[in-house]
Amino acid sequence: MPQAYVKASDLPQVIPVFPLSGVILLARGQLPLNVFEPRYLNMVDDAMAGDRLIGLIQPMGGTRALPGLSPVGCAGRITSFAETSDGRYLITLTGISRFRIAAELPSKSPYRQVRAAFEDYAADLTSPAEEPDFDRDGFLDALRGYLAHRSMDIDWDTAESAPMEALVNSLSMALPFEPAEKQALLEAHGLMDRAQALTALLRIDAADAGDGDVTPIQ
Repeated sequence: MPQAYVKASDLPQVIPVFPLSGVILLARGQLPLNVFEPRYLNMVDDAMAGDRLIGLIQPMGGTRALPGLSPVGCAGRITSFAETSDGRYLITLTGISRFRIAAELPSKSPYRQVRAAFEDYAADLTSPAEEPDFDRDGFLDALRGYLAHRSMDIDWDTAESAPMEALVNSLSMALPFEPAEKQALLEAHGLMDRAQALTALLRIDAADAGDGDVTPIQ
């Protein structure tokens, strides 16, 4: 039975982290991952034997061998797991809550572990009500301009009917923004702040005509 987390203190203080550039996870979002590096296969093995929690976080600075870590990431629970014939793991992380790194801990494991502070993001543990002042029409107009500029498309029936959180968070995770822009979306204080930041990014990109960049959604 899935673990229920009602308050920040229910979450473990120490979690393993998976640094991935240009990738973010948000509460209740679902992120499929193809895991093949031995240290991260080890991390998934250990997580599956425990509470199934992994912190997804973007690297920032440092060296290639030991990159720095962004100050904020998101803990996710492994909710789907499969092993391929060549030894890879295909997993799905479902977002639980964002966290701030309180400290990186020395570890004998091949992967990195941090002391995670969840208190600032306790609201992530509760699904928000639909924001009454969300300008869905304006948001969808900005999205149309962005997608047209990049020769991309989405399921518009879903976009027009999806709850605000699912719409905003799934697009924040899926669209190919720069790592710094992804991090800004991750760190947005609340859902409305993220919606406004995402709308601004969509409009800026759509206005930047003539770069010829065409990037499909993976």
